[in-house]
Amino acid sequence: MRSALGGPRVLLRRLREVMAEQVSAQERLDKIVVLIAANMVAEVCSTYVLRVDNTLELYATEGLNRDAVHQTVLNAHEGLVGLVASEATPLNLSNAQSHPAFSYRPETGEEIYHSFLGVPILRSGNTLGVLVVQNRAHRTYVEEEVEALQTTAMVVAEMIASGELSAIAKPGAEPAARHSLHKTGAILSDGIALGHVVLHEPRVVITNYIAEDLPKELKRLDTAILKLRADLDRMLERGDVAEGGEHRDVLEAYRMFANDQGWQHKLHEAVATGLTAEAAVERVQSDTRARMLRSTDPYLRDRLHDLEDLGHRLMRQLVGQDHAPSREQLPDNAILIARSMGPAALLDYDRKRLRGLVLEEGTANSHVSIVARALGIPAVGEVPNAAGIADPGDAIIVDGTSGSIYIRPSNEIQSAYAERVRFRARRQEQYRELRDKPCVTRDGQPIDLMINAGLVIDLPHIDDTGSSGIGLFRTELQFMVGQSLPRTSEQLSLYRTVLDAAGDKPVTFRTLDIGGDKALPYMDTIVEENPALGWRAIRLGLDRPGLLRGQIRALLRAASGRYLRVMFPMISQVDEFDQAKLVIERELTYLRQHGHTLPERVDVGTMVEVPALLYQMDELLKRVDFVSVGSNDLFQFLFAVDRGNSRVTDRFDTLSAPILRALRDIARKANAAGKSVSLCGEMASQPLGALALIALGYRSLSLSATAHGPVKALILDLDAKKAEAMITPLLDAPAGSVSIRSKLMEFAEAEGLSL
Repeated sequence: MRSALGGPRVLLRRLREVMAEQVSAQERLDKIVVLIAANMVAEVCSTYVLRVDNTLELYATEGLNRDAVHQTVLNAHEGLVGLVASEATPLNLSNAQSHPAFSYRPETGEEIYHSFLGVPILRSGNTLGVLVVQNRAHRTYVEEEVEALQTTAMVVAEMIASGELSAIAKPGAEPAARHSLHKTGAILSDGIALGHVVLHEPRVVITNYIAEDLPKELKRLDTAILKLRADLDRMLERGDVAEGGEHRDVLEAYRMFANDQGWQHKLHEAVATGLTAEAAVERVQSDTRARMLRSTDPYLRDRLHDLEDLGHRLMRQLVGQDHAPSREQLPDNAILIARSMGPAALLDYDRKRLRGLVLEEGTANSHVSIVARALGIPAVGEVPNAAGIADPGDAIIVDGTSGSIYIRPSNEIQSAYAERVRFRARRQEQYRELRDKPCVTRDGQPIDLMINAGLVIDLPHIDDTGSSGIGLFRTELQFMVGQSLPRTSEQLSLYRTVLDAAGDKPVTFRTLDIGGDKALPYMDTIVEENPALGWRAIRLGLDRPGLLRGQIRALLRAASGRYLRVMFPMISQVDEFDQAKLVIERELTYLRQHGHTLPERVDVGTMVEVPALLYQMDELLKRVDFVSVGSNDLFQFLFAVDRGNSRVTDRFDTLSAPILRALRDIARKANAAGKSVSLCGEMASQPLGALALIALGYRSLSLSATAHGPVKALILDLDAKKAEAMITPLLDAPAGSVSIRSKLMEFAEAEGLSL
């Protein structure tokens, strides 16, 4: 067999002609295998396509028995073809029949062929099939021949991915590439969304795979690489990353890969086979992604993200697209898919068009999940290679109630979910009927149900839900959505708008809670070993008093003549509260001296979310007007569990005895001191969590607007005294002796409470 070097470019040109012909899918595939066999002087060329049932079907062959086409079907791991598919790497053998994975299929007539070269047909790291050439002679195919077949497989992948082969497939055995896909992940935000895929980091669409002028393509590639390196050097020299930090570490990794000669050599080799520069980048990226996705080494998987980001940057250089498309150009019913995302990035998108969110990473307690719930966006996380299994525009369903996503769903699935959406709408209508009913338990205990908010778009929910007010207004969201620090006048305008919308109902403003994963795009990023325990929230505010004073002044002026509630986050000792409250007193003095109308009343409180405060409650309650439990952080600190780490978030139960005992102690001490106590964490948004809190003595809960209806429905049917009598002995018993969650569920079922 002659070397394929010099042949691939001719082959690719012929392939382009075949792809443009008006012929059936089967005829096109038959012509392709004949072309490959002739070009590579192979006696056999065969194409196997991965089906939805996870088997590999022979779709076309030149050299084997034609009667075996569509009759020979292999399991995904069966034979040499299955090995290539499962490992996603080429297999090059001089004596195929001696390999332990060889599987004899008499109907194909391949027993007379000894040498075997199989390459995976890859797209976005996913295996779509296998392309094979064989010869009678015992020989090992040279590297140039392997490259040639891999390049050809890339073109075949586009044919498979287009859905063209579905027309010749047997029902129930269609190619997996464009068929319905069901994946299960972690529930991040409740709800159901039907829409179409939008990639947070869009792939560059390649319109031309086959090069017309190789020297020109190599020059384009080298120019783009040089510009990429120069851009990275320039970014590293910028003041905001020059002194170190997480951004610098990432850029340093990018620069290391961008200057790697092996990476550049692979790109050059891909172009040399006849591909355009951008097709070469896609080819190298797809091969790397396929290998690394099958690795169990977390370091290698992290490096995959670095390489993919670098590849995206290089692609955009090549096509003259320096940045991703504008997020303001979001289509209707958009379902966003991303590897990972911070809350600020999510808030960049048009909420009116965004329907759902799918993440490869992310946990239920991460801040992006909390923001998704605040916005009422169904979200599912921990979906491996989410951005690689869907194409922009694909139909998709996000089921935030079960953690399922359906990509390219069947008509039956779409109809079933459309009915579920209608059912949920009917339930929401039933909840709306409860809007004006007093929120009182069956045994006459009044409960204040408030909403969590942070943006102007949240304000209509005050009236929509019939809530008692806003129990937590996250002021940091205004800082996170902008590209620069909001001026005091802008803060003043927002806070006035919020108070106007609330009318006579109270609003509790939490001062800036930034830091950790809530970084501001216009502030220097400080790299910390444990950012959740680091320089954030009130710690940052006290160290940057100008920032805190500006916010406090805006709040006091906005509340001119009205009632104002302010609370500080992340207080860990009483002295910090004293320092923060002193800022309010000084600003009141300043406004008084300058003739401003002061608020009618100012109540100052704190979040209870640092365990150290549990042992300072007596001192704290003498100073505060109210306390509000931040259950999300309190829980993660109590159990030393990073709420953003999916490997450990399931290691503790939010309804276990240690947590509930801590919550009971807080409520008892606050009630005894005559100070109001509420809970504004995610626990309150779950009916079962709300049941536990009321049983512990909480009479004020702040929750997401979407959870308001289900929680209120439960409260109206709940006997609070009965619930307290049920939970008290459980907490007084030795910890771990009983599952409190299961007992709560048994109680709810016995009482006929809807969860």
